[in-house]
Amino acid sequence: MTTASIQLRLFGHDDLPQIRQLLLDVHADAYADDMTDFDERFPWFVDHWGGHPGFSCVIAYEDERPVGFAYGAPAKPGREWWREHLAPTPADDSTFSVSELMVVHLWRKTGTAERLHTALLADRPEALSVLLVDPDHPKVQALYENWGYRKIGNRQPFPDSPNFAVMLREMGNATQE
Repeated sequence: MTTASIQLRLFGHDDLPQIRQLLLDVHADAYADDMTDFDERFPWFVDHWGGHPGFSCVIAYEDERPVGFAYGAPAKPGREWWREHLAPTPADDSTFSVSELMVVHLWRKTGTAERLHTALLADRPEALSVLLVDPDHPKVQALYENWGYRKIGNRQPFPDSPNFAVMLREMGNATQE
C-alpha cells in the first residue's frame, strides 16, 4: 500500500449528485468505530458545502475504490468566520475554507491525507486557508501545524459540536511533495 498507487480526481459543485453517496460511504468507513450524534449529521454538511458554487472536492482512489477525500469552498468576502480571532486581518483576506479531510483506516499514515490537502489547495486563488480541528485529536492539530497552519482561537459552531481549534494558514505555506 503506497501513495504511488493512489489516483486523485478533482470534482466541483456540479458533480455533487455523482459523488454525494461516495462521500457518505467514505465517512461511514472512516468513522465506523467512533460515530457521534454530531457525525451523523454529515449528509447535511455534504449538501451545505456542496451547495456553494465554488465547492471543490478531491477524492483519492486505489484502483476504483475511494479511500479518502478533502473538500471545501471559498468563504464569502467579509464574512470569514475566523475574523473574530485575528486583529488586524491580513490585507488580502480572501479565504478558502477546508471543511473535510478524511481517509479510511487502511490508508491512514500513508501520506494520503497530505496529498489530498495539497491537491485541494493547489490552484486556489485565495490568500488564506482555514479549518477547524477537534481538540480531542491533538495529533491531527500537530499535523496541520506541520502543513503551515497556526491556531488562532477556538470556535463552537453548533451547540452539540466540539469547541474546535481555529487554524489559519497563508496559502504560500503549502506543503509541497
